[in-house]
Amino acid sequence: MRPVSFTRGFLDHPAGSCLVEFGATRVLCTVSLEASVPPFLRDKGQGWLTAEYAMLPGSTSGGRKRREFGKRDGRSVEIQRLIGRSLRAAVHLDRIGETTLTIDCDVLQADGGTRTAAISGAWVALHDALGTLDSERPAEHYLKGQLAAVSVGLCDGGVVCDLDYAHDSRAEVDMNVVALDQTFVEVQGTGEQGTFDRAQLDGLLDAALQGIASIQARQRQALGLSGT
Repeated sequence: MRPVSFTRGFLDHPAGSCLVEFGATRVLCTVSLEASVPPFLRDKGQGWLTAEYAMLPGSTSGGRKRREFGKRDGRSVEIQRLIGRSLRAAVHLDRIGETTLTIDCDVLQADGGTRTAAISGAWVALHDALGTLDSERPAEHYLKGQLAAVSVGLCDGGVVCDLDYAHDSRAEVDMNVVALDQTFVEVQGTGEQGTFDRAQLDGLLDAALQGIASIQARQRQALGLSGT
């Protein structure tokens, strides 16, 4: 694992904010609250969570990354859907009333693993935001568990956890793993330049859960929760 850190309250105005760093990858995650829900959820007594993801100009090497206006880049859409799905799996939406939680994940600097860093940092920001809903209820009342994500892959025949760009660009197998506590929410695995057998898959998943446990320990440390 690369060094992992979470800086809470990075911005003053959102209900929750966190700067997450996985090595040289830095993502700013914010959570905004709105006292309304999309039309398909009105009068159903539950809330909604949605996410947006973007890479800012200057976040990548090789020239300026263009801002996205109008039609979104396909990669950004796929990643923000993953972030939204993952975080919805971690929240009791029926306990937040008709409230919409909007997660914004902006990549300040990319060196591999931006989507997994975004998910892990967004959970910390979400924890803080949910703590503002009701002064008599802790954030844990609204959360189903602790969410984190990490990338794993096969590079030069060995397992690497939390791939930076150098590893990611030459990995034979690349996988993103999201877990709620230590149960899987989503697993995305692709044989980029090769194939993998069942034993290798088990090894990748074992490494991912170990990495996620390490990230969760850092999350708890940042939040001042027990079990650090």
